[in-house]
Amino acid sequence: QAQLVESGGGSVQAGGSLRLSCAASGDTYVGGCMGWFRQAAGKEREGVATIYSRFGSTYYASSVKGRFTISQNTAKNMVYLQMDSLKPEDTAMYYCAADKVKCGSWFMEGRDLEAWGQGTLVTVSS
Repeated sequence: QAQLVESGGGSVQAGGSLRLSCAASGDTYVGGCMGWFRQAAGKEREGVATIYSRFGSTYYASSVKGRFTISQNTAKNMVYLQMDSLKPEDTAMYYCAADKVKCGSWFMEGRDLEAWGQGTLVTVSS
């Protein structure tokens, strides 16, 4: 059973940056996809970004495209989310997820993914 552990959340002012990290252990997702979701208070969970481990191809939600960058270190089984130009509406709990089969828009639906982390909180103040 894979375990995903997120880190890097915190509080930042609007316009600032944060970098989230996700470490996978107990399993490998080489050939699959890893990515990030977020859930703000009172809102549904939404897919933020995903990366296909084999080729490094990425997919972003329109709300973060151009501001967030997902990357990976396959040797360390880690995925990162660089968040720049943060806005108050980016405030949410951010979750790492992984799946060996689902990628792209399928992954971003967030349904029945194989592994989820516990989340890390990002707070952006105006």
